Amino acid sequence: MAFTDLLEPIGGVGAFQILHSILLAFPVCIVACHNFLQNFTAAIPFHHCQFQVHANATPYLNGNNSLSHEDLMRVFIPLDGSQTIEKCRRYSRPQWQLLIPNATLPNSTVAETEPCLDGWVYDRSVFRSSIITEWDLVCDLRSMRQMAQSVYMVGVLLGGAIFGGLSDKFGRKTILVWSYMQMSVAGTLVAFLPNFTTYVIFRLISGMTFSSVLLNTLCLMLEWMPIRGRTLAGTFIGYVFTFGQMVLSGVAYAIRDWRWLQFSVTAPFYVFFLYSWFLQESGRWLILNGKMDIALRNLRRVAWVNRKEEEGKKLTKEEMKAQMQKEINGRKSSHSLLDLVRTPGMRRITCCLMMVWFSTSFAYYGLAMDLQKFGISVYLVQFCFGAIDIPAKLVAALIMSFVGRRVTQALFLILAGSMIIANIFVPTEMKVLRTALAALGKGCCASAFMCAYLYSGELFPTEIRQTGMGFSDVNARVGSVVAPIIHMIGDHLPVLPAIIFGTAPIISGIAASCFLTETRNQQLCDTIQEVEAKRKGADTHLKEEEEEAKKKEELAMLQMLQKSDTSFKNAI
Repeated sequence: MAFTDLLEPIGGVGAFQILHSILLAFPVCIVACHNFLQNFTAAIPFHHCQFQVHANATPYLNGNNSLSHEDLMRVFIPLDGSQTIEKCRRYSRPQWQLLIPNATLPNSTVAETEPCLDGWVYDRSVFRSSIITEWDLVCDLRSMRQMAQSVYMVGVLLGGAIFGGLSDKFGRKTILVWSYMQMSVAGTLVAFLPNFTTYVIFRLISGMTFSSVLLNTLCLMLEWMPIRGRTLAGTFIGYVFTFGQMVLSGVAYAIRDWRWLQFSVTAPFYVFFLYSWFLQESGRWLILNGKMDIALRNLRRVAWVNRKEEEGKKLTKEEMKAQMQKEINGRKSSHSLLDLVRTPGMRRITCCLMMVWFSTSFAYYGLAMDLQKFGISVYLVQFCFGAIDIPAKLVAALIMSFVGRRVTQALFLILAGSMIIANIFVPTEMKVLRTALAALGKGCCASAFMCAYLYSGELFPTEIRQTGMGFSDVNARVGSVVAPIIHMIGDHLPVLPAIIFGTAPIISGIAASCFLTETRNQQLCDTIQEVEAKRKGADTHLKEEEEEAKKKEELAMLQMLQKSDTSFKNAI
């Protein structure tokens, strides 16, 4: 017996579950915007060194004080090796002689250049402002952009570790209410505080809140949902997150100032905070923590909303305790992270899933957090990168259902890596093709993520499933932290990030196909001992197959020798 047995008499998947899920979904949509927000708030516009023109500085003006912008750029800003305008240097002295038709510098003369001592001029036609234009995070400070994103991802990692434990101790609703307020305050401070240091600090806090909102929303939704509704609820939240990415492209297109964009995707959390007080704490958590009176009151409210008031009145504390006795007893047994690697079977599962989760997140954020490199509208790319997840997740669900988890996991990881590496060989002029390949790669990563959540839950045994899933999630967050750092390498070796982002999922996909077992339509393991027994059985079966194949090969060889001997005798 379990908590789901208490939900069936009071409505199962009823009006309460639907309304509760919708209220929980709105914050997930907006928190997805925060996750990809720096694609716009930290966008890098076209820029070059600031320069000043004195009217009487040169005889080449010939009395004309209104030179075109192109002429002035030619005089003050040199070209780089690819004959494009230098972004980080200018001529030490104006090269007025270049205004003479067909004039060039003498071969013996090398025009001296210097850094941008007077600041930069930014093209504000696409991005009215960003943290780049506000704090001049270009040239020598260009790495600060990726550093800020890595710090945000560190916050996501810390949030999963900290708020996961707090929600088990204080309750899902309590921590969720706190998270909405924390996001409201931190996001607002990010928008209006005046310097880069405070920006980074409060972005880290926002990242912590991102993890808390997703974790506690999923727990609160699934723990109020009967078994038959959980798959639909999990899929619903996944698509809400995808929709949030698409919403961000529209909001960012309408609001081009980074501070107002930041505030616009933060302000809804004040509303979420206000209505979150009407959410119901998880009845399962309340019972497991001995809060029987509150649990009984919440269950009766659920029954009332589901129009099962009579069934709700029949519930008693004794009945709830009896139905949950197995889970209450199961809570007393504790396991540690060491149990994930203590035995050979668990080591195989844990190591492979570490690679799968790390590489999937690593490649996913490697693609999703550097949209300007594709050379077309960043707003369109953001929308396409969100929209591709819709068919990708649907295809993954179908393949998992009809083919199996192992094939799906390996297939989409290898496809994702192949798409990323294929882009290396596409000329930069073919912008649409490069963007399409990257979008397909991100869609494959989204499919791999979807499969990883289900596959990992089925591979880890029941007694250590939550510990294993938490450890897997940490590996994913580490991948998201490392991804922006790899982008920094692109400033020196442009092709290397794509090679790294593409190779990691391919290796993980091969490892998954070789070392993990299929779980489709199979009984899940409850204990580590069952995992080991299953592994030994599989190894024994494999050994038997190898021995049988060897015997068949020896028999075929013997028959061939006999035929040769007979032919030789007949010839004699």
